[in-house]
Amino acid sequence: MLVAEMSAEEYTIEPHWSEWSRHRFAGVPAGYQDWLRDQGSLTRRVLQTCGGGDFRVRLMHQGWMRPLYSEGQVLRLRRGGATLIREVELLCDQSPWVFARTVIPATSLKGSARRLASLGERPLGAVIFSDPKVRRGMTQLARLLPRHPLFAAATVHVETKPKELWGRRTLFYLSGRPILVNEIFLPEILQVGER
Repeated sequence: MLVAEMSAEEYTIEPHWSEWSRHRFAGVPAGYQDWLRDQGSLTRRVLQTCGGGDFRVRLMHQGWMRPLYSEGQVLRLRRGGATLIREVELLCDQSPWVFARTVIPATSLKGSARRLASLGERPLGAVIFSDPKVRRGMTQLARLLPRHPLFAAATVHVETKPKELWGRRTLFYLSGRPILVNEIFLPEILQVGER
């Protein structure tokens, strides 16, 4: 189920997001820690880690909808503010490694940022990390459980549902305008060393 298909009640059930400085890594499984802390392009890292495998981006959903409550808070949106939401999976050899959800306020889709509305199955990271005007804001981490909407959306194509997932969300500024990128790491990414 996509987040876009969640009921109003389900939208209110969110994980506890905390900033890097406040998060204790003691409870984070070792395999996730390097992925969560990485400050570079996640797309580039997945592509490199996939090695000779077939890397691609699968577009799951893109459209105008309301953000989750906490997403609106981070973006400082007025209640009901219009946002373009894009949900994709980063795949290696047809296995989903990362679920990414990008929340772009309508007011941020100006100038060169308008290209974000027509990415299709091209990776967002290629745009963000090639633009010298992009500035990284805060990053938050969270443990996601099956009751959370992002967990349900992230595991649509995961055969065996895990007990928990870990993710991060980063606020980026393109020409001073905010976009929020959620990256949820899926169990297959922990099998990298075993490939």
